[in-house]
Amino acid sequence: MRIDCGPKAGNHYVMATEQVISREETPGTATVTPPVRDDDHMPIHGIDHVEMYVGNAAQAAFYFVHAFGFTETAYAGLETGRRDRVSHVLEQGRIRLVLTGTLMGSDDIAAHHAHHGDGVHKIALSVPDAEAAYNHAVGHGARGILTPHWVEDEHGRVQLSSVATYGDTQHLFVAREGYKGAFLPGYERRADTSKNPPDSGLFAIDHIVGNVELGHMNEWVHYYERVFGMTEMIHFSDEAISTEYSALMSKVVTDGTGRIKFPINEPAEGKRKSQIEEYIEYYRGAGAQHIAVATRDIVGCVSALKEQGVQFLAIPEEYYDEVPERIGEIEEDLADLRRLGILVDRDDEGYLLQIFTKPVGDRPTIFFEIIERHGSRGFGEGNFKALFEAIEREQEQRGNL
Repeated sequence: MRIDCGPKAGNHYVMATEQVISREETPGTATVTPPVRDDDHMPIHGIDHVEMYVGNAAQAAFYFVHAFGFTETAYAGLETGRRDRVSHVLEQGRIRLVLTGTLMGSDDIAAHHAHHGDGVHKIALSVPDAEAAYNHAVGHGARGILTPHWVEDEHGRVQLSSVATYGDTQHLFVAREGYKGAFLPGYERRADTSKNPPDSGLFAIDHIVGNVELGHMNEWVHYYERVFGMTEMIHFSDEAISTEYSALMSKVVTDGTGRIKFPINEPAEGKRKSQIEEYIEYYRGAGAQHIAVATRDIVGCVSALKEQGVQFLAIPEEYYDEVPERIGEIEEDLADLRRLGILVDRDDEGYLLQIFTKPVGDRPTIFFEIIERHGSRGFGEGNFKALFEAIEREQEQRGNL
């Protein structure tokens, strides 16, 4: 049976100068609704792309194409005149993932991979003016990496600049100015793909989660508030995110439109090693923990991904015994959710469904989340205990709990 969960989430914020804070029943949780900003000095259109530095870009591209259903749309390497690195550009819906590997073995890509393993190096943001974004960011305390400059070819030009964020991660500012090429100058087109995939496909990045060291979460929340003009959307204390053995704390920052959401996690004291501590130990520092990608049909999507070899965390059967009473009626069949291991949660605005892959590389670091929203703007607070217990079972198998 279909339930009316109200309007879709995303771009509805109160027209006020004060933040509206509503405390949920779960202890340690506060939801903050950001006000609309009249003086947006850092306008951001959305996430342009995410670039990962990987040990073998060709094999990583093959995996994401054949397991996750991406299409390789652009390429740069020796064949295009690049002598030091190779990059495969993969797209699905509005998601653009760039997989880059070293050709020489003695550059910053090789050093990054030797230190961190496969991981996110750049979270690229689409902006109207990369020079203005850079100047604003540096003027508000960001560390500049790539100074503003233009790159061009026969298809037009693109303005680029970048600043540092947590760990060795960077934010690349991209101003495309009507660029008509496959991706960026220096890349050749490989294939075209629809920006509107079937409902069972992946169509957008919902959020990107960063893990930082103990005591540094507030530092990076303030960084995004100061540099990007973002506001705190919601925070979870260690009371809200804990199991018998471990705990963590998290705050979510968002831009004024709700298109960009960056949860930031830090470990909290517990009896054993938390998932955040395991990540920081094996990534050897702060970094992007997972990328959440949205679908319109999570049952169809996860069914296909499992058939294609994607591995997900296992959820115990008893979790689903409580779903009807805790969640109420939903459009999906509970038997499908149980069969596939999909989690479900509800808040005042609707409900969401989510599932998490196992780490996609050799180290127990980066993974992906598949999410389908039906009005809810939350992050699955009601699923935290079940999710973290599932992660702890994986940690125990690795000898890392």
